[in-house]
Amino acid sequence: MAGLSFNLFLLSCFPTFALLCFTTTAFTTTPTITKPQRYVTKLIHHDSIHSPYYNPMATISDRARHAIDSSRARLAYLRAKAQGVSLATDDVRAGVIAETISEWFLANISIGEPPSPQLLIMDTGSSLSWTQCQPCSNTCFPQAVPVFDPSKSSTFMRAPCSSAACLASPGNQCDISGCTFKQGYANGIIITGLVATEKLTFETSDEGTISVPNIDFGCSNKVSGIGGQSSGILGLGGDQVSLASQLGSKFSYCFGSIRDPQYSYNQLIFGDGAKVEGPSTPLEILGGLYFLTLQGISVAGNLLNISSDVFKRTPSHGGVIIDSGTTFTFLTRGGFDPLNAEVRSLTSGLPGGAKGSTTSAPCYTGIINRELAWFPMVTFHFANGVDLDLDVESMFFQESANEFCMAVLPSDIDDVSIIGVLAQQGYNVAYDLRARTLSLERIGCELLEG
Repeated sequence: MAGLSFNLFLLSCFPTFALLCFTTTAFTTTPTITKPQRYVTKLIHHDSIHSPYYNPMATISDRARHAIDSSRARLAYLRAKAQGVSLATDDVRAGVIAETISEWFLANISIGEPPSPQLLIMDTGSSLSWTQCQPCSNTCFPQAVPVFDPSKSSTFMRAPCSSAACLASPGNQCDISGCTFKQGYANGIIITGLVATEKLTFETSDEGTISVPNIDFGCSNKVSGIGGQSSGILGLGGDQVSLASQLGSKFSYCFGSIRDPQYSYNQLIFGDGAKVEGPSTPLEILGGLYFLTLQGISVAGNLLNISSDVFKRTPSHGGVIIDSGTTFTFLTRGGFDPLNAEVRSLTSGLPGGAKGSTTSAPCYTGIINRELAWFPMVTFHFANGVDLDLDVESMFFQESANEFCMAVLPSDIDDVSIIGVLAQQGYNVAYDLRARTLSLERIGCELLEG
């Protein structure tokens, strides 16, 4: 079964060390050099043959529809979170598009002692990592690996109500034994459980293991409105309870070819040894979300006529979020319309022309690489002169066997824009939470291994 193959992709972690230390005696001075610690984990794309979600019978149209629906739901979720709307309440359904948690990249980690492998969804849009826990016979969804049982772990500890982890957890409350949390997602999905600390275990490249003790996480024994094969969420948001913050001040990820189900080099690196190279742009962290300063868009080197105010973040709304859970890129109308007009002008000679409304993303007959081999580069220009180049593989997606569409869509929900996964293909995207910067390096993910 395809669901078994993801076990080949257990978390790989390459421990190295970090400081420059000097030992001085009366006779000699001996430098001891170590490197920052880092943990490298393989990422499994939702549609990969290594994913428990992989369905060999799914058509191109099936996968495209799932990507569109989940991306629109994600847009609604991020917009609500950016506006400070509470999602940890039972009335979370209001104004939120129906869809499950986005499940685009998954990672295996092991929790507890003895280690219990769990499959978690990577999410830069939330901070608390959580996994399903026993007992939850009637209140949890089926998952691809056994549900974690804290009663069988010698390192499991409830977090006290006075702890920093409790205070930083969503919907935190207290019961007689310690801290609890309540996390809301799209379509009324509510996750509740215990806030705890546990040991995480990573597999190393030489088939060994390395463990990190006392990691704060959520142990959920009540889940409503969600189904799937994953165990929970790997929270990489900007809050202090995020796994990214607990393992250091830096993390990076690299997404390769999303369309290739056999591509196996997607990866996530935690710790201060994460690869942070390439030009950097300011990173603003608001509500645990990551905002960038998008200053303009060009096509074939020609800057589009877009007002400098279009992508600005105000105290209450707007701005540009970079996200790991949204497949497509969404632009507010002031940015989308000029780009849409330019793309339609450039593709006016394609057989059949553009389909659909002129105010929506255009679609065409054919296959992307065959019909658009000539299409110029689209560039998003961020503050400090940092550019994100979108080639045809990032600008368009195959909607069916003989139809493709632009992968940049209008954001009709308020004025929030989102840089999605397709736009980030072929880049190592590095976050420095202490310096509040994001670095972009165009590179093949396979070159980052080792």
